[in-house]
Amino acid sequence: MLHKKHDSSESSVFSSPESQHELEKHRLPDDSHPSNIIHQLIKDELMLDGNSRQNLATFCQTWFEPEVIDLMSIAIDKNIVDRDEYPQTAEIERRCVNIISNLWNSKETKSAIGTSTTGSSEAAMLGGLSLLRKWQAKRKAQGLSVDKPNLVTGPVQVCWHKFARYWGVTLREVPIEKDQYHLTPERAVAHCDENTIGVVATLGITFTGKYDPVKDIAVALDDFQRQTGHNIPMHVDAASGGFIAPFIQPELEWDFRIDRVRSINASGHKFGLTPLGVGWIMWHEEGDLPDDLIFHVNYLGGNMPDLALNFSRPSGQIIAQYYNFLHLGRKGYAAIHDNCRKVAMFLADEINKMGHFDIIYNGDGGIPALSWKLKPHVKDFTLYDLADRLRNQGWLVPAYSMPANEQETVVQRILVKRGFSFDLASLLLEDYKQAIQHLTAHPVSVSLNENEAGSFKH
Repeated sequence: MLHKKHDSSESSVFSSPESQHELEKHRLPDDSHPSNIIHQLIKDELMLDGNSRQNLATFCQTWFEPEVIDLMSIAIDKNIVDRDEYPQTAEIERRCVNIISNLWNSKETKSAIGTSTTGSSEAAMLGGLSLLRKWQAKRKAQGLSVDKPNLVTGPVQVCWHKFARYWGVTLREVPIEKDQYHLTPERAVAHCDENTIGVVATLGITFTGKYDPVKDIAVALDDFQRQTGHNIPMHVDAASGGFIAPFIQPELEWDFRIDRVRSINASGHKFGLTPLGVGWIMWHEEGDLPDDLIFHVNYLGGNMPDLALNFSRPSGQIIAQYYNFLHLGRKGYAAIHDNCRKVAMFLADEINKMGHFDIIYNGDGGIPALSWKLKPHVKDFTLYDLADRLRNQGWLVPAYSMPANEQETVVQRILVKRGFSFDLASLLLEDYKQAIQHLTAHPVSVSLNENEAGSFKH
């Protein structure tokens, strides 16, 4: 039996029967309830999430124009995989593929090889699968074993660990060295052999914000091929930098200008400025995409090729990506990202002046971000303590340990994204100073004396 719809003259949301008890958390309620009341009560719960604009940990965009939100709402009922039913949406996706491929200096201008995905992680896995299938085919044609494939990377995002585990590939994540937090050409080559399916270079390392030296690694692999005969392709994980470098570092060679780079992935919902979640994967040329990764389905109408790990996906983010391309153009993207870089460099300079931190990356030469560690003399608090204190003001500034072999090094990082102004940066700095003053006056990391320690034993 349906619950009687509440008239606003009879009761308000907060005097309704639904507001007199907790929302159901473990089972489906028997009755229906008024939409406006349930909407308000769930909306109230979501207040506890905090303000996404103050989340300086996420790489994802948190500010959007109203036009983007409108386009997303128009596309809420359109499944991007159903290209026969929604041909114009499919055409917009194709345009985006060509635009991005051109942005990354592909020779294919009107028939680029690529696709949208749910995010950069899915795109990265498709790139990894392409490398694996190509290596397997080559080895089988030579009558050689395909039992022990490996993939060489520097410090990478968890999606590459997932790829390696899911598809039986040994991940050779080259350990970092003190004060050298990226993949060097020498160390990349040292980990390669005949079973290496590819080398992944990262354009915007998750832990610091820096770029791996893509061109230098490619040159080192050229030398390795001349010496050993092993032709090892590269994939560039440009999840963040793929929509940064073309606009504010156009002279940097990292993309399809380098012949050894055979595929690239990027996140549209990071510095591509679209809402969650869309990623992109592009291949250098048609031969880099194995045929067995493409499926043809006809049960949605028409015989449609499908290239993805997921199937049904929303189309709004792809339409929003196209909107950004047309609305902003090269100049708009460059202006936004350059301003973000300036804010990052301003923050790095001011944080450095505080005297408690060693800046690892100041926002120049990589993505608009900054990262730092504590100076050795600071004993009153840790970066974890500082991150926890900043949460009191709503700021999420992550503290985390570096990967092998620098796990003892703890780092803090800020991502500067569209919508984070100099004014907000100044307010953040004031909260930083107050947090440091508090932690210095009330040290968190002071050891317990013997009597205090003894009291915890009882």
